[in-house]
Amino acid sequence: MLTAIVSIAIIIIAFLLFVSARPNTFSLVRSADIKAPPERVFAQINDFKNWKSWSPWEKMDPNMTRTYGGVTSGKGAKYSWIGNKQVGEGNMEITHSQPFTNMQLDLNFLKPFKASNVTEFTLTPSAAGTNIKWEMRGPLNLMMKLMHMFMNMDSMVGKDFDQGLANLRALVER
Repeated sequence: MLTAIVSIAIIIIAFLLFVSARPNTFSLVRSADIKAPPERVFAQINDFKNWKSWSPWEKMDPNMTRTYGGVTSGKGAKYSWIGNKQVGEGNMEITHSQPFTNMQLDLNFLKPFKASNVTEFTLTPSAAGTNIKWEMRGPLNLMMKLMHMFMNMDSMVGKDFDQGLANLRALVER
């Protein structure tokens, strides 16, 4: 009996050591080509009030409560939400806004779990119009590393990024 308990303890400790040795950060990236100039694409991502038209999470909870800061676009713009279990609760603030090329924001989730990430949009002119890269990156604590063993950020959020870019493309190409 004691041997079995010791064996199980060793397996658990080895697993936790393995999990703790995994990367301390994650990055999720998606990109798309949009047949429109960077100015039109940037106008949609740089103003939080425009996100209602393309963000996939806006459609997951039509009754979501939204709160905007004093400004809704550009550096310093703030946006908070409280929604159902699919969208949770959190806030965002634009920390960098370089017209027509780059926008970065701090993204903080409060529910269903706490997390702080950086989200960045990079726009590059292309022959077709604009290539947009959407990236989210952040730290992974031990609990998040454990979650990533079974379901990584790509499987949790990747399809939402794909849907958001498709919505943005449809909106801007109209």
